[in-house]
Amino acid sequence: MHRTPPNPPTIRRAGGVRRGSSLVAAAVLAFGSSAALAPAAFAQEAPAVDAPAQALNWGACPERVTTPSAVCATLKVPMDYADPGGEKIDISVVKQPAADPSARKGVVFGNSGGPSGDVLSFFDDGIFSWPQELRNEFDLIGVQPRGLPDSTPVDCSGAELMDPVTSATSGGGALRAACEQHTPGYTEHITTENTARDWEEVRKALGEDQIDILGLSYGTTLGSVYASLFPAQTDKVVLDSGVSPNHVWNGLLNAQDPAFKARTNDMFEWIAQNDDTYHLGNTALKVYQRWSDLVVEEVGVNPSVAPPPAQVGDVPPAFTALAQQYIDGTNLVNPARAQLDNLVGTLTNPGANQMNSAVLNQTRAAVPQSAVWPYIAQGIVEGLGDGAGTGEGAPGDHEADAAAALQATYMQRMVLCNENQVPANPLSYPEFLWTTFVTGDIYDMYGATYDSGAACAGFPATTKLPALSADALKTKPLQLQGLRDPQTPYQPGMELAAQMDAHVITVGGGDHGQFAKGNETVDNAVLEYLRTGHTDVTEAPAPPIPMPEA
Repeated sequence: MHRTPPNPPTIRRAGGVRRGSSLVAAAVLAFGSSAALAPAAFAQEAPAVDAPAQALNWGACPERVTTPSAVCATLKVPMDYADPGGEKIDISVVKQPAADPSARKGVVFGNSGGPSGDVLSFFDDGIFSWPQELRNEFDLIGVQPRGLPDSTPVDCSGAELMDPVTSATSGGGALRAACEQHTPGYTEHITTENTARDWEEVRKALGEDQIDILGLSYGTTLGSVYASLFPAQTDKVVLDSGVSPNHVWNGLLNAQDPAFKARTNDMFEWIAQNDDTYHLGNTALKVYQRWSDLVVEEVGVNPSVAPPPAQVGDVPPAFTALAQQYIDGTNLVNPARAQLDNLVGTLTNPGANQMNSAVLNQTRAAVPQSAVWPYIAQGIVEGLGDGAGTGEGAPGDHEADAAAALQATYMQRMVLCNENQVPANPLSYPEFLWTTFVTGDIYDMYGATYDSGAACAGFPATTKLPALSADALKTKPLQLQGLRDPQTPYQPGMELAAQMDAHVITVGGGDHGQFAKGNETVDNAVLEYLRTGHTDVTEAPAPPIPMPEA
């Protein structure tokens, strides 16, 4: 049975929430790009020299790790693997021992994506419902990526004070300078390859001959890099929601933007299909209009993302005889009207900007996780009830979370700018300026920001991913890919499957992340693969959407 998330999300009004003072603050958890690539040859990281494996002294984990059996340890690794005798950094490791030692089959190294996702809590139950068979048969290992809290975090203090002109013209360089000021010499070594080499040091410390891999989203890139560098130490590889190696990294956001819009409409359609529960309207367009009203109530301006297409249920009785003409006309006018209304509202209402809307931001964040849709729907209902919102506490209560998200974003920018291989597209720069500094449209902003090169302007790439190959693996990788996943769209994901010669399971629906999400077909196939190295499953239905208990 799929579990609903603990502390389910609610629609929180922005109130006094401030718009981020730098470009990066507005781009939490988005994939990055580089404005310009260095013309010099890229230097590949050298492997560390052989050294005696360190002992892992297991102890208590940080409070955010909630699984009672979990233990944590810290490992010293080279900051620069080309200089293994040089400066060391700390890497945190979490282990959830196999619950049934007699059935233990090995270890699974997991990564939650990002690249800045917290890995120490990845194998806790919550958003994921890890099959008990997985817990029984495998030690579950999480290696917190370098640059994040508990693994020598990169310190970029002061970057949040970046002025808009700097943010727009050389934001990447200014960010790197801030990070170098506080953690000198570190930024260029926060890379996927180095994180993969950190995994190898952990494997040696564990005393395991081989590891199994479970990578989610960006974790499919990290897992593929490890398997390519260390094929003899790699057994099974599960790639959940694959990222195209051809999108590294400038190209991913543009692929995401239209997919996020389509999946948002899927959510509105689902809410409409459950109108007996939510009473927000029996068509996706009616639900959108109620949701848009809530954004206006919150920040004084409507969202500019295009409404879903009109349906027969949207036709007023007076136009029944001309229903199709009404629908066609509505669908022709509505996208432009949403943008025009937003522009007029933004220009005539000082301080009003949709980017400040917690409702809008939480909605976009929820779109890839259908299990969260019921909470978004209920939040819209409650938010429209009395104009007071449903969030608990003042915006200041969430400052710690915002600070952690900002720090994670800085680490992510280090990885993405260091590794970017897709040239900037200057034709996207006007859209970047328009969406960032005028309309605040978060559905178009991220793609334009990275495609234009603004995200890494002044921060040229310093390395590139190792070539990906499964040729030396004894077991073919398994890849799970959702048909309408907005974060890792299906067709680009197939480029990773081809590169890694993976057996693919195509999953219906549009969730991001397929394993341990209540989908029995997927879960059983992954367990079969981890046990035997094989599964015949090639298709799976969409996961169920659990309705919260009353």
